[in-house]
Amino acid sequence: MKILHIINSLTTGGAEKLLLDTIPLYRKAGIEMDILLLWDNDFPFTKKLKELNCCTIYILKKSNNFKDIYSLSHILRIRKIIKEYDIAHVHLFPTQYFAAVANMGVGKKMIFTEHNTTNNRIKNKKYKLIEKFCYAQYNKLICISNEIFDIYNQYLGLGNKSVVIQNGVDLDKIKNAYPYGKMDIDKSIQETDILLLQVSAFRIQKDQDSLIKALYNLPKHYKLLLVGDGERRPELEQLVKKLQLDNRVYFLGQRMDVPELLRSVDIVVLASHFEGLSLASVEGLASGKPFIASDVPGLHEVVKDAGILFKDGDEKELSDIILKLGENSSFAQETAQKGKKRSKEYDITKMVQKHIELYKSIYEA
Repeated sequence: MKILHIINSLTTGGAEKLLLDTIPLYRKAGIEMDILLLWDNDFPFTKKLKELNCCTIYILKKSNNFKDIYSLSHILRIRKIIKEYDIAHVHLFPTQYFAAVANMGVGKKMIFTEHNTTNNRIKNKKYKLIEKFCYAQYNKLICISNEIFDIYNQYLGLGNKSVVIQNGVDLDKIKNAYPYGKMDIDKSIQETDILLLQVSAFRIQKDQDSLIKALYNLPKHYKLLLVGDGERRPELEQLVKKLQLDNRVYFLGQRMDVPELLRSVDIVVLASHFEGLSLASVEGLASGKPFIASDVPGLHEVVKDAGILFKDGDEKELSDIILKLGENSSFAQETAQKGKKRSKEYDITKMVQKHIELYKSIYEA
């Protein structure tokens, strides 16, 4: 049984990180699995996967322009490559559309994982017929949460094509990570500073803006680390400059030492407008530090009664929560312990086993 994962790229993002973490585990379990990227620009996740030397990596376009993801020429190249595989497992838009068209007349079995609770297409009725056509090309739709399952079955009426398999995190990697000294992260950071951390791509879906604005309302010894990259980075850097927070906000870029950073800070935050089942939220809960997240679809279900939720876009409420955690160590410790307990529900090994069972059932059908 040969499986080909197909995804836009291995730049910053939960779906991308998931493939980096799981492909070696599938290979270890005896599943022959490779990956096809529409676009790459020597991203750290791609480099790391190459270093592991555990699979073939197809790259259709190498450039510094992310818009190359949308090149229609990808369809013919996908069509040629998937012929060598038994199952194509597809992630994200526009790969979802390209792979569906590429497989027409080829007849390979296909799986699509829906990683988000919403997108611009689901909000626009003009796309519904196109969406129905594309989803119809897949043998199975994996929904990474019950919320996504309900939304897409109501939206497209997919019936028994849909299955819920929650994403997972390598909890041992976080548990065993050795924390840095704060001054080792940056010499301008003092050990007495309260460090906040958000790990997420700089995309319109995310809401680093509210976190930066919340920092403006906090004492000067509260400082923020932003891990990730993306098209909104210049806009966020401009916001930091406007609020005169240059010496309190640190743009760390895409990092491969996220477990160590999680263990090194005081509070982990994920401000976002919507999610699927956010791996960053599970990692935040698992970090042993108090975790705060926006009260939005894809985060509410994971974080409620474990971390602390704040109203989407409400920087005042967010700053109040951060201040309470920073000043009340017993409250912070209690919140952190609840998070660690919840994170155990999202162990990556459970997810991998369920995916393998699904692959086998589709392959043998």
